[in-house]
This record gives sequence, structure tokens and C-alpha cells, in this order.
Amino acid sequence: MDIDEIRDQIDALDDQLLDIFNRRAALALAIGKIKQARGLAVYDGRREQQIFARMQQANPGPLDDGAIQRLFERVIDESRRLERLRSKGE
Repeated sequence: MDIDEIRDQIDALDDQLLDIFNRRAALALAIGKIKQARGLAVYDGRREQQIFARMQQANPGPLDDGAIQRLFERVIDESRRLERLRSKGE
């Protein structure tokens, strides 16, 4: 395979990631509405730790567990930010 073919594969994966990130964010917003209706906090540290542990356990590499946690921390941070914005009506 040459570099252009590999980049094409990366582009295709990036397109899939974009779709997945947006689908995940939509689900996080749905959870945010439920939390708001029940008077629950946006942040749930226990749930985040469960996600990190599950993803690290499922991780086949080559990314190490620290990288996986950092990636998911960012995804979760953005979901939480979106929940907060929506709960404020922005």
C-alpha cells in the first residue's frame, strides 16, 4: 500500500468517527434531559471510571491504556459541555 491509499483509509475512518461522535453526543443529550428532569448532576465520576475501565479492558492496542483514557476523557468532557449548554438553553 502506498501513502495515498493509507490516507484514504484514514479519511474513511475519520468519517466514521465523526458520525459516531455525533451519535454519542445525541445520546448524552438524551441522558442530560433525564438527569435534568430528575435533578441529577451532569457529572458522574463513578460512571466515567466505569467507562475508562471498560475501554481499557477492551483495548487491543496499539494505543496504551493511558491514551485510551485521555481520548475518552476528551469525548466525555465534550459531551458534558454540550449537556451543560443545552440545559442553559444555549
